Amino acid sequence: MKEQRAREILQALVQGIDPKTGEELPSGTVIQHADVLRALLAGVSALEQSVARSQRRAQLPGNVGRAWTKEEEATLVAAFKSDEPLPDIAARHGRTLRAIEARLERLGLLTAEQRSTNNSFVTSAKGGTSGTGGAGGSEPP
Repeated sequence: MKEQRAREILQALVQGIDPKTGEELPSGTVIQHADVLRALLAGVSALEQSVARSQRRAQLPGNVGRAWTKEEEATLVAAFKSDEPLPDIAARHGRTLRAIEARLERLGLLTAEQRSTNNSFVTSAKGGTSGTGGAGGSEPP
């Protein structure tokens, strides 16, 4: 069942409507219990969050989260050393600009201060964002 259809069914039930016939449900049904309504609303909310997450994921480049291969790193280094614009490199590699800069920093070709992005997942001793990173083989979603 598609998420959209499941959401429509749950919303109809929350409204006291039979999702198949469109008729009002008889009074006294289990659907009218407060706990059941809260559970249905929680289901609607979870489906909406899932759809939103899927839509955000669909907009990300294709290689987000994939490990870097040695060949891909070599191509990255060559492009960087030939002064290609980082957004162009990111598009060609199917990676985010943040991932490109993090990988270049990890390879010692870029410093944290030279990055236009930062790694919001690494925190400093003071609890703030340090702007360093690139420690993993994956990217943030």
